[in-house]
Amino acid sequence: MTTTSYRYPLSHEAELVVWYLTERDEVTSYAVVLLVRDQDHLASVRVYDNAHGQNELHRHTRTGGKQAAERHLETSHGEAMRAAIGEILAGYDKMIEGWRR
Repeated sequence: MTTTSYRYPLSHEAELVVWYLTERDEVTSYAVVLLVRDQDHLASVRVYDNAHGQNELHRHTRTGGKQAAERHLETSHGEAMRAAIGEILAGYDKMIEGWRR
């Protein structure tokens, strides 16, 4: 098993964090997180993962915190992880705007 992780700055206030585990070149576990700087700490805006065996999305809000999980994609973990990265890269500014409301 191989673990990979990286942080990718998106703007002066936002970053993407990716962590995944592979076995025989297949993603077996992952987390893709959009973080935003909120005063003196980083706060989660979106979390995509498969912590419970299925691909899920957790939205966070500044006032309500972590929301209930939503099913993300009915596909392989690797495909869902790549899709989550793409969704964040394409729309992180709107995701952060929604988190602030």
